[in-house]
Amino acid sequence: MTRDDAGPAEPGGATETLTDERTALARPWKVIVHDDPITLMSYVVMVFRKVFGYAEPRARELMMEVHVKGRSIVWTGAREQAEMYAQKLHGHQLLASIERDAS
Repeated sequence: MTRDDAGPAEPGGATETLTDERTALARPWKVIVHDDPITLMSYVVMVFRKVFGYAEPRARELMMEVHVKGRSIVWTGAREQAEMYAQKLHGHQLLASIERDAS
């Protein structure tokens, strides 16, 4: 914080203004895919490869996490791109959401 003496507010007095100069980076957003009982596992792997460009082993790992745990964080980053990825996943009929990273 820095001080800014703005000058006298009244005769014989001074006004002090405090400004906060710290900056913080925006917290990232997570793209989450949720399990559904209909979609084939092989289809989910194909979508992860197509949308995110993941290699087969990574796409399978994420698909299994969705299958076993009911959800998986498949991507983390800027909000606008997270929204775009969620839209693409919806376009492929996958259940997806975004949420702000708590860390």
